Amino acid sequence: MKLTWFGHSAFRIDLAGASLLIDPFFTGNPAFEGDAAAVTKGVSHIVVTHGHGDHIGDALAIAEANDATVITNYDLCMYLASKELKRFEPMNTGGTVDCGAFSVSLVRADHSAGLVEAGVGFPLGNPNGAIIKAKGEKTLWHMGDTDIFADMALISEIHGVEICICPIGDRFTMGGKVAALAMTRFVKPQTAIPCHYGSFPMIDQNADAFAAGLSGSDVKALIPGKGETVEL
Repeated sequence: MKLTWFGHSAFRIDLAGASLLIDPFFTGNPAFEGDAAAVTKGVSHIVVTHGHGDHIGDALAIAEANDATVITNYDLCMYLASKELKRFEPMNTGGTVDCGAFSVSLVRADHSAGLVEAGVGFPLGNPNGAIIKAKGEKTLWHMGDTDIFADMALISEIHGVEICICPIGDRFTMGGKVAALAMTRFVKPQTAIPCHYGSFPMIDQNADAFAAGLSGSDVKALIPGKGETVEL
């Protein structure tokens, strides 16, 4: 499994037989530097954790350019379909979709989910985290946007989470210190990767508190640079 971080919560995961994006926020992402078309070329699937603009991102344009399938909650799928999305897999919290080379399970996240258009706000289903499983690979949990909650332990036990991508930016999600506690007390993965920081000025700009919170624990902090690809 190869994982690339594009800043904020946007990741690309390359597996045998599939390449997927999670929360493909490129246009307007202050942390992204590069050519979005180039780094998303060949993507087969797009997973969106919830219906905020910094997570839906460029899903429609990328899906059209690559004939990719979008996987997200039912309400958000129907909204994107109304915007001419052609290939999608609707689901909801607790469900699993088999995508051939991998599966996606949606799990709980404590956050909000909705958009504002023409001054009117509307909900787009529930916020979620996404569990990615592929044969011969470690199980990965992208938490989306969330605060800490004790049932993270149950989710990790059910799915056997080995790699966890967790938000640490504070203000809109848990901060680095609390995220580290979530990893060591509840999730207990082998490797924890921070996200949702270092982009907009009003959220935390570095992962120092997260790394400090994991220091001396059994959880390894993996902090990729923006645009860096790591092997997992």
